[in-house]
Amino acid sequence: MLSNAYQNIVIQKPKLILTLLFLVLLSFGYFSKDFKLDASSDTLLLENDPDLNYLREITKRYGSKDFLVLTYTPEKEIISDDTIQNLTKLKDDIQNLDWVHNVITILDIPLLSSSDEPLMERLKNFKTLKDDKVDKKRGFEEIISSPVFKEFVISDDGKTTAIIVNFKSDKKLREFIDKKDYFYNKSINENLSIEEKKSYSKLLHEFEIYKDYSKKKNHENILEIRNIIKNHQKFTKIHLGGIPMIADDMMTFIKNDIIVFGAGVFLFIVATLWFIFRKVLWIIIPLNSCFFSVLIMMGLLGLLGWKVTVISSNFIALMLILTMAMNIHMSVRYLQLRRDHPELTNSDAVFQATQKMFWPILYTVLTTICAFLSLIVSDIKPIIDFGWMMTLGLITSFIITFTLLPATLIFLTKNTLIIKDEGKSKITSTLSQISQKNTKSIFTITFIVVVLSIVGISKLEVENSFINYFDEKTEIYKGMKLIDDKLGGTTPLDIIIKFPKTNITTSSDDEFESWDDEEDKNNPKYWFTRNKIDKINLVHNYLDNLDEVGKVLSFSSILQVAEQLNDGKKLDSLELGVLYSKLPDTIKAEIVDPYISIKDNEARINLRIKDSQESLRRNQLINKINYDLENKLGLKKNEFKLGGVLILFNNLLQSLFKSQILTLGFVMAGIFIMFLILFRNLTLSLIGVVPNFIAAFFILGIIGLLGIPLDMMTITIAAITIGIAVDNSIHYIYRFREEFQKNTNYYQTIEKCHSTVGVAILNTSITIVFGFSILYLSNFIPTIYFGIFTGIAMLLALISVLTLLPKLILLIQPFGKAN
Repeated sequence: MLSNAYQNIVIQKPKLILTLLFLVLLSFGYFSKDFKLDASSDTLLLENDPDLNYLREITKRYGSKDFLVLTYTPEKEIISDDTIQNLTKLKDDIQNLDWVHNVITILDIPLLSSSDEPLMERLKNFKTLKDDKVDKKRGFEEIISSPVFKEFVISDDGKTTAIIVNFKSDKKLREFIDKKDYFYNKSINENLSIEEKKSYSKLLHEFEIYKDYSKKKNHENILEIRNIIKNHQKFTKIHLGGIPMIADDMMTFIKNDIIVFGAGVFLFIVATLWFIFRKVLWIIIPLNSCFFSVLIMMGLLGLLGWKVTVISSNFIALMLILTMAMNIHMSVRYLQLRRDHPELTNSDAVFQATQKMFWPILYTVLTTICAFLSLIVSDIKPIIDFGWMMTLGLITSFIITFTLLPATLIFLTKNTLIIKDEGKSKITSTLSQISQKNTKSIFTITFIVVVLSIVGISKLEVENSFINYFDEKTEIYKGMKLIDDKLGGTTPLDIIIKFPKTNITTSSDDEFESWDDEEDKNNPKYWFTRNKIDKINLVHNYLDNLDEVGKVLSFSSILQVAEQLNDGKKLDSLELGVLYSKLPDTIKAEIVDPYISIKDNEARINLRIKDSQESLRRNQLINKINYDLENKLGLKKNEFKLGGVLILFNNLLQSLFKSQILTLGFVMAGIFIMFLILFRNLTLSLIGVVPNFIAAFFILGIIGLLGIPLDMMTITIAAITIGIAVDNSIHYIYRFREEFQKNTNYYQTIEKCHSTVGVAILNTSITIVFGFSILYLSNFIPTIYFGIFTGIAMLLALISVLTLLPKLILLIQPFGKAN
């Protein structure tokens, strides 16, 4: 029961409450200016993933830069004069941008076979396709057959070429990341001192500010290059790709989703409220609560520095939906009291409505919070943040519902308010009859649903392609698909081969094994032993023969080019060492240094996976490569290591099953405990949760039966469905217990509940179902799935609560025998 203090303050002094809430709104409204979005790749990574640190180590060692890829498909042949002229102009326009380090096109590829000069002369004074005296047809044939450049800058059919736009290195960002990693690793291995904690906190703050600046700069960069592309698309098809472009487009998606979801849910709520109440006043009052809750929450997020990601972009829509559900329950109960007890004053009716609805709404909020809090046991940062955001949002909505709504009702409505009897709902009346008379049908359907759920859940998988997260009409999808099909795949994977330290001994098989002078051993040109070369070739050829693998680049690719230039003859170690020492630094930096590290005594093999291949199973592929390198190719475990974006993405996918089990287990246990506390009856608690658990598991079964893989959004469906849908059970059982105490007749109580709280459940459920359906308008496929399947699950939960739940109550009679 609510205290007298609540009555004296909220009910008796509505103007004071409204004034205080308005001041709170202004305060948090000010901080809403700091409400920010985040679409960086970090939001799609696991927390504390050691493979991320290894990727950064590889990137730093081999000099990788941020880059964009333009796919260029001209109407005429690539080697035609018009195409070369247009491509040159496009390159010059891009190169003139101040943030561009360099631009690599097919016109910049050194032609080494298209001349009869000595090899070293060709290396020093190499020609390219844009040179006038070059045989362009011969040069083009060299590039399209090159082990290095085929499917890298030119497609197999020779019709599409790639333009690589490398960004200038952001040294300040690199410094921030290094310092952040230093403090983070030290905090795990040992305790930070007070001064170090202060420094770490200051660093994180400065890092966030710089990241915001970098995102803004990246957006400007993408706009600049897209404007250039527009001016060159008259005679060619150009698609833009690359992580910086994806990150920028994702920001646009998030902004659009927030606006579209919010506006869509708002319009639907207005229509729903009009359908339910048919009075403008009853549209304004609940919307007022929604407005206050959302704006205060946005200010709170800005104040706390929490950023909205693509996963949490629907939080405004969810807050509107859930706040509206609370307000509908409160408003319906208030109107029922005014209709059934006309002798009550307006203040008394408001107070009784808040009294009767406080505990059921409190427990519905707690169960929903339990569902969202279950997300924090995940290892996936955006899902964890989403859980905390919605938890704070629900607390905010609950407080607003029990302060703003009662105060508004006192202030705006009058004792003379006319309440019409709306009559019975045909839908709830039909469901009432079904629950009372169709025992066999209900349990037969329930049994079929359970069986289908088990079968479907057994078919669930997490294998998913990043490319399939986006609509086919988006630039992200078009660019990635073309690169995947024509230019050697999209998702990178690195194989690092670590060579053991060996003592220098005499060997007839390898010239350099006979050097024993210390100066000779430390000379880079003597690093190229036959054993190392053979090992690189062995691994390269193995990877190149895997169906899932597109382009493979390594020092072996360079050797193949060198051997072609040497009339097909293999180069011995001495020749390789001499050739390496005489290579111009520009060529060495572009085609050799990215694949070997003499200082670290290791080699890097870079490959790209065809992400859109339907048969691709990332985890199986990674396990196969690890197994084969050791058991078929004879490498020891400490002689190789896999790294790269594919590993990080696979780690994320593999964590989904664990997250699904943990979140479901957490939310089921938490909600069952809450039912026990609320109803203090084991049987009644089981009856209350079963219909909702069945609905949640059935939706997972449907996902499995349809062959839709779990992703970052769909793994949250079951837990959130249980948390929201169980609200219906709480309201129904709480009202059932209240009405049963009056007439002690189960059948009459079912009729009464279906015509009162059943109508509120129907209205709120329809609001939630159609509210979630608004998410279908997103460009992010996981968000679409989340909206559709959560909506379906809520519909199933509604039917289950108004049929199976009352049927179980009738059969088990948990409130005692009827009179």
